[in-house]
Amino acid sequence: MTGVLDSWAVLAWLRDEPSGGRVLELLERDEQLISSVNLGEVLCWTIRDRGEERALAIVRQIREAVRVEDPDWQLTTEAARVKARGGISYADAFCVATARRHRLPVYTGDPEILALDGDDLAVVDLRARP
Repeated sequence: MTGVLDSWAVLAWLRDEPSGGRVLELLERDEQLISSVNLGEVLCWTIRDRGEERALAIVRQIREAVRVEDPDWQLTTEAARVKARGGISYADAFCVATARRHRLPVYTGDPEILALDGDDLAVVDLRARP
């Protein structure tokens, strides 16, 4: 496993946005991790974009391509701490908590998560070319 995807990254891939190609490269190179909370957010947006039936099929395929982690109480507590500091959505707090738990970088283009790049969290900006 090389990193944690947030919903921003997966949606960029699904919507064929410029950063989506980098997400595809990550998925082809190694197994990636995503919190089920973030995958639920992807499902929500994909239902809005493509309808429920198509969205459920898409998320089923994503679940086969990544490792999905359901939060336990320890992760939920850490996500609450991240959220309590402000400046980040609750779903994004689960992404950050998951990355910290596994000591993996977060792959994203979300400015709220990018702002957290530092000592205890590595963040890779998918908007920037390597």
